[in-house]
Amino acid sequence: MLQGTGTETERKIISILKVLSESTEPLGSITIARELKRYGIFLSERAVRYHLRITDERGYTRPLGRDGRMLTAQGLEELRMALAPEQVGFIHERLELLAFNTTFDPQKRTGQLPINTSFIDKDNFQKALVAMSDVFKAGLCVTELIATASEGEKLGSVVVPRGKIGLATVCSVVINGVLLKAGIPIESRFGGVLEVRESKPRRFTAIINYDGTSLDPSEQYIRAKMTSAGEAARTGNGKILANFREMPAPSRSIAWEVISSLKEAGIGGVYALGNTSEPICQIAIDLNRVGMVLLGGLNPVAAAVEAGIEIENIAESGMIDFEQLTSFWQL
Repeated sequence: MLQGTGTETERKIISILKVLSESTEPLGSITIARELKRYGIFLSERAVRYHLRITDERGYTRPLGRDGRMLTAQGLEELRMALAPEQVGFIHERLELLAFNTTFDPQKRTGQLPINTSFIDKDNFQKALVAMSDVFKAGLCVTELIATASEGEKLGSVVVPRGKIGLATVCSVVINGVLLKAGIPIESRFGGVLEVRESKPRRFTAIINYDGTSLDPSEQYIRAKMTSAGEAARTGNGKILANFREMPAPSRSIAWEVISSLKEAGIGGVYALGNTSEPICQIAIDLNRVGMVLLGGLNPVAAAVEAGIEIENIAESGMIDFEQLTSFWQL
């Protein structure tokens, strides 16, 4: 772990990691040098290559030949920890960026959409799929469409480590992005643990506001073993990952049309849509606003962790092309 970002060298390294985290493609020294200027850091290509050798040695980046470097899971985690003191609200900003970068068109079924990436030991991968199957079957996920990658390949903005298989699940921010493109401003309020009774949403039992954290709430809930997504899928009673959004009341009818078009394209995730100024899942709503509860994209992975399988999760890990997704059941 970095001892701090006070030194000039460490500040440059963190900035390089940040540039790489914002790309879904490998970046070379020329591109990195150009992007660093946005952070007020002016380095030559040679200087960038020097710092990249350091990040390679620390395991933060992985060279991919002439294509350049990709951020590793260790590098992304290091970036998050290094920026935590100055990045309260980092997740909120990340959600907004992913929503803006979403180009998925549900009618044409083309474009980019945001994902979460999970790393699973090769030996445990089939066991993990079995544990996830109930959640996919019950529809407690954004979609049954997923993507996989082998070690050394990339998913979103990260490279799959040795000995692992990468699994990409679609992030609920895709709904923010598609609604945004339809002219509907969405406010992301919090990520939480939602109690489910008789297969219906009841109330939130834990809440983390996006603008008050530098870590993804779903990752934290999974680590803390606060979910029972597998049980919720099998019995209709349990605790799952969910996210809370708000929108202006006049946009509700348009939002419903967009949500319907997403469903036709195989993208669900809207667990509950409230009415004007009415509480939803015991969450108060402001005047002339509408609340919306979205299913957490990592619910299937949470079920696998509940089954005792160790999984490293990176929520909001980047973008993927819709055409790269395939049905979970084809695995």
